[in-house]
Amino acid sequence: MTEYVHGYSERETLRLAEQADTLEGLLHYDTIYPPGVKILEAGCGIGAQTVILAKNNPRAEITSVDVSLDSLEKARENVKSRDIGNVRFLQANIFSLPFEEASFDHLFVCFVLEHLQNPSEALRNLKKVLKPGGTITVIEGDHGSCYFYPEGEKALAAWNCLIRVQACMKGNSLIGRQLYPLLRESRFSEVKVEPRMVYVDSSKPNLVDGFILKTIIPMVEGVKEQALEMQMIEEKIWNKGIEELHETAKPAGTFCYTFFKGRGKK
Repeated sequence: MTEYVHGYSERETLRLAEQADTLEGLLHYDTIYPPGVKILEAGCGIGAQTVILAKNNPRAEITSVDVSLDSLEKARENVKSRDIGNVRFLQANIFSLPFEEASFDHLFVCFVLEHLQNPSEALRNLKKVLKPGGTITVIEGDHGSCYFYPEGEKALAAWNCLIRVQACMKGNSLIGRQLYPLLRESRFSEVKVEPRMVYVDSSKPNLVDGFILKTIIPMVEGVKEQALEMQMIEEKIWNKGIEELHETAKPAGTFCYTFFKGRGKK
């Protein structure tokens, strides 16, 4: 597993929470399971998605795993603060899961595969702990799906740094478009992938604030140090690029991005 590209700062913790809250309706309105089932959430991070998963499925048994102890501690705090009682947390690596085969009815994987050097191997390992007939749900973004107005040249340069930094760290921020072949290669059946597009203009002030200002721009800003160290961009151009991205949140600006939600069955 590669290092998390955005780091584990308090600012990143806040960004992940804002992202989850802003996108809940778009991404999770149909992430609903029958009562009594056992769900494995792989790569839960700070629990931003865990809270939504548990809230939408209060009668399910959820096991959430992550490789980072710091993230797990924050996840426990997030769940406890919302008085959620149907989640247990374990430190575990997706590539060596501590569960018997066919232990879970459903798998939930959100914003994880993009950070893995070998997502196909991860999916195959996860499939082992899934019961026959069980399902997997995978959600990923695709940074190549982003377009905005005004489309500043330096804003594009800063955005491309986000893609390049993740690639240098052996991740893949363009993985959304690959969900269908990845799930098929991992021998899941009945695979279906749907695009979930976010389009923002000034008529949607909640998305201007929650998505552009509190999710997208902080995500780009999170790779500044790596981009400068790798000499991908000059700091003067970077700073101007961030300024130009802020223009998309103004009354004359727009922003569009596509997430992909895939499902399959064992």
